[in-house]
Amino acid sequence: MLGLALATLLGTGPVDLPADRACTPAEITALTAAPDGRDAPYRLTCRATLNGRAVTRRVLVEGAEASGAGIDCGGGVIGRPGVARTSRAPTLAIWSRRTGDAFSRPTDIAIRNCTVHGSVRIWGMGAGRSMADLRESSRTAGHTQAAQAAAPTRVALNGVTFAANGSIPLYVGPGVTQTKVTGGRFIGRSDSVAVYLDAESRQAEITGVRFDVRTAREIIAVDGSAANTIMANRFALNGQGGVFLYRNCGEDGVIRHQTPSDNVVSDNTFSGASWLRPRLVVVGSREGGRRYCADDRGYPFGSSLDDGDHATGNVVYRNRRLS
Repeated sequence: MLGLALATLLGTGPVDLPADRACTPAEITALTAAPDGRDAPYRLTCRATLNGRAVTRRVLVEGAEASGAGIDCGGGVIGRPGVARTSRAPTLAIWSRRTGDAFSRPTDIAIRNCTVHGSVRIWGMGAGRSMADLRESSRTAGHTQAAQAAAPTRVALNGVTFAANGSIPLYVGPGVTQTKVTGGRFIGRSDSVAVYLDAESRQAEITGVRFDVRTAREIIAVDGSAANTIMANRFALNGQGGVFLYRNCGEDGVIRHQTPSDNVVSDNTFSGASWLRPRLVVVGSREGGRRYCADDRGYPFGSSLDDGDHATGNVVYRNRRLS
C-alpha cells in the first residue's frame, strides 16, 4: 500500500523498495528524540507518519538501503528555528554513499507536509566530503551519465515550507534527477539563492510554489542543469532576479559538461522586480567571465573547452510581471 502511494506521488509504476515500510514506534521515538551532544543525524530507513510531532535532530537518508523512505510531518517541523546549517551538516540530507568504486544511492524518497528549518541537500558524488570525486569524474567524457547514475533520483517534496536561515534552503546537487517540488513555500533568508539546480542534474519539476524568501542573488539558479520544468510559481523578488540559466565554468576545478538547455519556465508570476533591471528570467546569464573559469582547463569537452553557457532549446513563455 505504501509502495503504491509512493508510486502515485512520484509518477512511477509499483516498486519494491527496502525502506518502503512504516516506521516502528521505536524508530519514531528515536527520530523525534532531542539532538545529542555530537549533533549526530538520525538515519532514516522507513516511512514516518508524525502527525505533527517535531523532529529537532538532523535527518540523513543515505544509500540504496534508504530507498523508499519518507516523512509525512502532518504539519510539523524538521529542524530548529535559527540554527545555522552547513553544506556538510544540513537539516535534511538525501545522499549517495561511495562504496569502493561505485555509489550506493537512495531513490524514491517522499517528504511531505513539513516545515524544514535550515537546508535540504540532495547530493551524489562528493556528498558531505570534498569535491575530489566530482573533479576526477568530470575529466572523463561520460561524466554526465556517471554523475546521474551515482546521484539520488525521484525525490518528492510535497507541501514543504522551506524556512531558510542563511544557507541555500534547497540544493539539488550534481547529477540528481527527477526531483519534484510541488506546492509549499520558501520563506526566511538565504545568503545566496533559494533553489540551486547544479551541474549535470536533470528533470526537476518545481510547480505551484510560493517564493517569499529574501535572497542575495536570483531566486532559482539553473547551473548546467537540463530539461527542468519551472511552472505556475509565485515569486516575490525583493529587487533580485528570478530564474537564471547558466553554466558555472571551472568552479572548484570541476568541468561542467551539460548545458542549461531544454528547460521550460512558464506561467509564473513575479512581483517586486527591480525597475531598472527586472531580470525575471535570464537565459545565458554568465557566458564565462568568472575568475575561476580557467581552473578546469586542459580537456576537450564541456566548460574546459568552451566557457560559454550554450543555453539552447529553452522555452520561456506566459510569465507575468505584477506591479
